[in-house]
Amino acid sequence: MIKKLHELKKMQTDQKLIEKGQLMARISRIEDEIMFTENKINTTSVQKHGAISDFAVLSIHKNTMKEHIVKLNNEKIVLQKQVESLVIEIVELQKQTEQYAYILKEQKDEAFRKVLYMEEEAASEYIQSKYISEQENF
Repeated sequence: MIKKLHELKKMQTDQKLIEKGQLMARISRIEDEIMFTENKINTTSVQKHGAISDFAVLSIHKNTMKEHIVKLNNEKIVLQKQVESLVIEIVELQKQTEQYAYILKEQKDEAFRKVLYMEEEAASEYIQSKYISEQENF
């Protein structure tokens, strides 16, 4: 039973680590998109002698990109909080896995000690029976 619990906790830990990796990849993609959008904001322009309406459209476009960056940053913050909570869960699962591993090790050690004890008893009984048979022969 302990072995099954140990395996379950290991599997749950692995699943959480995969989930954390996926969240980190999403955060990385968001950071890339933020950098790309900021670059577009900085490099977007109109002709120097263009119409006033061109400047108004450019301003609207830049404001839209800035709002997009704000939304991306908010999503990034939410994902980072999820990663933090996952890290806490992973640590807890790893603690439980280690506890079950320790219990399994103790059970194996106890079984080994029992086998040694039984072998020692068998050897002791053999020596006693041999001693008794030698005493009867004298």
